[in-house]
Amino acid sequence: MSSSTDAGSGGASDRLSGLLAEHAALETELADPAVHADASRARRLGRRYAQLAPLVETKRALDAVRDDLAAARELADEDASFAAEAAALEQRVPELEERLRSLLIPEDPDDDKDVILEIKAGEGGAESALFAGDLLRMYLRYAERRGWATEVLDAVPADLGGYKDVAIAVKSRGDEGIWSRLKFEGGVHRVQRVPVTESQGRIHTSAVGVLVLPEAEEVDVTVDPNDLRIDVFRSSGPGGQSVNTTDSAVRITHLPTGIVVSSQNEKSQLQNRESALRVLRSRLLAAAREEAAAAASDQRRSQVRTVDRSERVRTYNFPESRISDHRVGFKAHNLDQVLDGELDPVIDALTRAHTAELLSAGS
Repeated sequence: MSSSTDAGSGGASDRLSGLLAEHAALETELADPAVHADASRARRLGRRYAQLAPLVETKRALDAVRDDLAAARELADEDASFAAEAAALEQRVPELEERLRSLLIPEDPDDDKDVILEIKAGEGGAESALFAGDLLRMYLRYAERRGWATEVLDAVPADLGGYKDVAIAVKSRGDEGIWSRLKFEGGVHRVQRVPVTESQGRIHTSAVGVLVLPEAEEVDVTVDPNDLRIDVFRSSGPGGQSVNTTDSAVRITHLPTGIVVSSQNEKSQLQNRESALRVLRSRLLAAAREEAAAAASDQRRSQVRTVDRSERVRTYNFPESRISDHRVGFKAHNLDQVLDGELDPVIDALTRAHTAELLSAGS
């Protein structure tokens, strides 16, 4: 069996061997009842096992086809009826080799993680806040369609509706990683429509920032309590009207980096503190990933872009019912359905483009 046809290079062949060994080790671990006593660990191992399954299945299929091809060629010398079978198998081999090569693309280490998604009103004032509310509903509906669980971590409502700032956690109920689907949603989302406050029917352009972070577990990021300044304040709703009569809202400042997060969505100060820490850990993980990606030059530049809110990624044009993703030239005229959570076509287009880019870089 040629390693060059397996993976294209010695390095890729080594990578294949390593991933096959990892899958076998995971299978052994998951068969141990003691592992399932720790639900978080079992879930993490199960996700990784499911992530490697297509690679293992493709390698087994390729080995089987190669064995069948060798047998068919040998038998064709004695029985011409096997010649057609050999020809069919010869076509199947390169198909499986190409699939194996695509599965050997170095995976994003965060693909199997849940995410924290933040939506922030930007240019456009009240109209931007209203559109932030529209985007929140879009992502909540998309999560519902995929069978994911969502939790609002923090929300700052705007006076005329929508949100100045809102953060949600999106969690998988199975082995599917959320980051692998939502990581390209980060950036500036632009809306073109006639605001409800516009008396002359003019189209306005507003912008909303979306930040998608892989949710960090405590094992991913260690936060030293001595590096934190924690302030408490009274939660407030639209117009500054008091929601709580106690100082339950929490603001955490990470002193080494200057990152500030706050949470006021829960009634309990303890719950708000935990929500804020979840966001902080995820922001610190994203910052570490971005620094590592920058050090690795352009290998992961598309992932870096997902946390760069300065980049305009998508436009939602209401008069034309059009959605345009500027990174891959995707366009569709079904804006109502997209805002109702039908995001798979545009996410699939982004994923395909990203895979093609990685394949090209590795060829």
